[in-house]
Amino acid sequence: MKNFLKSPTDINRIEYWAVTTMFVFSIFFLVSSSIHDTELNYDSERFREAGQYYSYFENHFLPTLIRLISFYSGYLLLAFIVVPPLTRRENITRNVLIALGTFYLISVVLATTNTWLRGYLFSKYGEEELYAKMFQESAIFSFWLMMMFALYNIIKYLAVYLLENSELIQAKYRVITRDGIYAFIVWMIALFLLLMSHASSEAVLALSACLLAGIFLYCYSMYFLLPGSQRAAKPFRNYLKNFFWVALLSSLPIFVILFIMVSDEREEISIVTAFFNVVFQLLFTAPLTWYVYKHRMTVDYEIKGLQTALGRSAADLNFLRSQINPHFLFNILNALYGTSLQENAERTSEGIQKLGDMMRFMLHENLQEKISLNREIEYLNNYIALQSLRTQSSPDITIITEIEEHVGILQIAPMLLIPFVENAFKHGISLKERSNIRISLVTKDKTLYFDISNSIHEKSANDPEKDNNGIGLSNVQQRLRLMYPTRHELSIRDSGKEFFVHLTIQLD
Repeated sequence: MKNFLKSPTDINRIEYWAVTTMFVFSIFFLVSSSIHDTELNYDSERFREAGQYYSYFENHFLPTLIRLISFYSGYLLLAFIVVPPLTRRENITRNVLIALGTFYLISVVLATTNTWLRGYLFSKYGEEELYAKMFQESAIFSFWLMMMFALYNIIKYLAVYLLENSELIQAKYRVITRDGIYAFIVWMIALFLLLMSHASSEAVLALSACLLAGIFLYCYSMYFLLPGSQRAAKPFRNYLKNFFWVALLSSLPIFVILFIMVSDEREEISIVTAFFNVVFQLLFTAPLTWYVYKHRMTVDYEIKGLQTALGRSAADLNFLRSQINPHFLFNILNALYGTSLQENAERTSEGIQKLGDMMRFMLHENLQEKISLNREIEYLNNYIALQSLRTQSSPDITIITEIEEHVGILQIAPMLLIPFVENAFKHGISLKERSNIRISLVTKDKTLYFDISNSIHEKSANDPEKDNNGIGLSNVQQRLRLMYPTRHELSIRDSGKEFFVHLTIQLD
C-alpha cells in the first residue's frame, strides 16, 4: 500500500477515473430513462395538476444533464487545480476565491435548473417568491456540498499521510499497528458516507463511537492483551476475559458522550449504544483480532525460519570463503613435513603436522552442522600449539590455557570458538612488547563457559593488517544469534589495554 500511494500522480489518476466513471454511468442512466419511468410519470402528473405543460427534455433531461456536467466539471476544477496548491500553501487567496466562486456558480446552476425541474410550483408561489425560495435552498445545499468536499479532502490527505508514514508512526507509537491505521481510514470514510446519506445525528454518533472503540480495542489487544494471554494455560479464554473488561470500560465514555449530546427524548440511545458496543466488540472485534494475531504469528514464524536458514547458509558461506581449503595444500604440507624430518627440524615438522590436522578438520568437519565438542577442543589446542611455536622463545610473551578435557557427547557448531582465539593471537601478541593471552574453557551441566583475555598492541603504520579487522568476530556473532538465539550470552569488553571475551552456550 505504501508503494501504491508513493506517487501523488497515481492517486490523482485513480481519483480522476473513479469520478469520470461515476459521471459516465450517471449520463448513461439519464439517457436510458424514459417517459414511462414511475418517477417521470409522477413529475408529469404534478405539472398537469398545476395546469402547466410538461416536456421530458426541458423539464427533466436538460436540467439534469446541466447539473451533472456542473458537478463533474466543478469537482475536477476543485480536486485537481484548486486543492493541490492549497495543500502546498501556494496562492492561497486566489485559490480560496476560485473555490468559493465555484460553489457559488453551482448554487446558481442548481437554482436555475430547479425552476425547470419544479416548474409546477409557479402556480403555488409567485415568480419572485419562488426564485427566492429556489436560490435559498440551492445556496444551503451548495454550502453543504462545500463542507462535504472539505471533509472528503481532509480524509483523503490524512489517509495518504498516515499510509505513507505508517512505519514511522508504528515505530514511535508501538501500540498503533498498520492494521489500526487502515481501520481508522475506513472509519473516516464510513463517517463521511453516513454524513452524505443524511443519516440521523444519533445514528452517526452511535456507529462512529462503536467503530472507533473497535479500532482502539484492536490496537490495545494486539499490543497488550494477546501477547500476555499466550503465556496463560488457556490463552483464548484468558484473552476473552480481559477483552470483556476493556470493552466494558470503553462503553463508559460512549454512554457519557451520547447522554450529553442526544436530546432528552432520546436518552435511551446512550444506554442501547453502550450495550451494543460491548456485544459488538465481543462478537466481532475480539475474534477478528484473535484470528489476525494468530495468522500473523504463523507467518512470522515461517519468515523467521526462512531467515534463519538463509542467514545460517550465508554466514557459513562467508566463513568458508574466509578459509583456504584446497586439497593440493595437503600434498605440499606432506612434502614439507618429510623435508623437515630429514633436516631434523623438529619444531618445523611439528608445526606442519598440526597445520595439516587443522586443515583436514576445516575441510571435512567444518561442513557439518554440529560436531563433537571434543573435536572442537582438539582443533583449538592444535591452533594454540601452532601459534606457541613461534612465541616460545620470547620470555615477554605469556600464554596461559585452561582448556578442560571434555568427557561426554555434547555437540557444538564447528569453528564457533576459534575466531575469538585467532583474534587474541592476532591483536595480543607483539614480539617487541610484553604480551599475554589467557584462555579458559570449562563445561558444567551442558553449559560451556569460554573466557579469553589478551593484551592490545597498536600496529605499526606499515603493517598490512593495521586496518584489516577481518570478518571473524562479526561472523561468529551472527552465527550465535542464528544457531543459539536464546541459549547464549556473549560479552565483549575493550579496556584500551586489554580485550576481554566471555561466552556461555547451552549445548545439546
